[in-house]
Amino acid sequence: MTMTRTAAQATRTPPTPGARRRRRSDSVAAAAFTSPAFIGLTAFTLFPIVMSVVVSLWNWPAFGDREFLGLSNYTDLLTSRQFRRVIVNTVLYTGLYLPLNIIVSLGLAIWISTMRRGKQTLRVIFFIPVVTPIVAQVLVWRLMYQPDGAIDGVLAPLGVEAPNFLGDSSWAMISMVVMSVWQGFGYNMLIFSAALDQIPQSVQDAASVDGVTPLQRFRSVTLPMISPMMFFATTMTLITSFQVFAQPYLLTGGGPGNATETLVLFVYREGFSAFSLGSAAAAGWFLFALILLVTLVQFIGQKKWVHYDS
Repeated sequence: MTMTRTAAQATRTPPTPGARRRRRSDSVAAAAFTSPAFIGLTAFTLFPIVMSVVVSLWNWPAFGDREFLGLSNYTDLLTSRQFRRVIVNTVLYTGLYLPLNIIVSLGLAIWISTMRRGKQTLRVIFFIPVVTPIVAQVLVWRLMYQPDGAIDGVLAPLGVEAPNFLGDSSWAMISMVVMSVWQGFGYNMLIFSAALDQIPQSVQDAASVDGVTPLQRFRSVTLPMISPMMFFATTMTLITSFQVFAQPYLLTGGGPGNATETLVLFVYREGFSAFSLGSAAAAGWFLFALILLVTLVQFIGQKKWVHYDS
């Protein structure tokens, strides 16, 4: 085999000058076609990332002199009671929103999969809130939550006094989570519906013949077979929930007090209200580290419960 390979290399003819020119021409054309994407990636992604690291090390006001601080922005945030409360709010929102979103979306996907007619229509109806502008949704939910609103109108005839959903710190976070679940469950519902449709009916029939109860079949057959999609939906929902901004900004304004102020809202206010760009950049990197940590935990833990086809 070695002699054959040597003979082949010996008989290989070097490229002609014309082939070299065509190769160089193809390389130039490829660079020309990819340069707009590369320039855009550099200008709008790589450069802002590098600059955010630089800005986080400085006292960088929007106007005025700048002063190098090193890691002071990071240490100041860690010792700030307000910032610690913001982290707690973000983690609390994620801890409430993530399981509710998964439970509602998976439950509806399973219910739709049992229907013989109207599956596509229901999927479209449940997906509508995902593509509806978030500002319009928040305005509707504010009208529902406010005193003498739609919810009060339903509960009053029953003799139930509705709480101050957006003005009470005990209810504001719950109200924001409920609104977020209604707005976002349709995406995961479609993912789970697609995964359920891919389960062979023969597997379900075999489990039924073996006398497996519906609950056992769901736990031992359905969940393992849709576990890759469960992992994807859980990871993406986890990441987006840490980045929540529109709901607290538009629905509660971060209040009452700072009961619903999240990390992204904090970054926005530090950067565009207080004009403390260094502190805002440092808070943004704290958010990145938090998302990276929970994502790594997800990827490490998925080895124990996610089952891929061999």
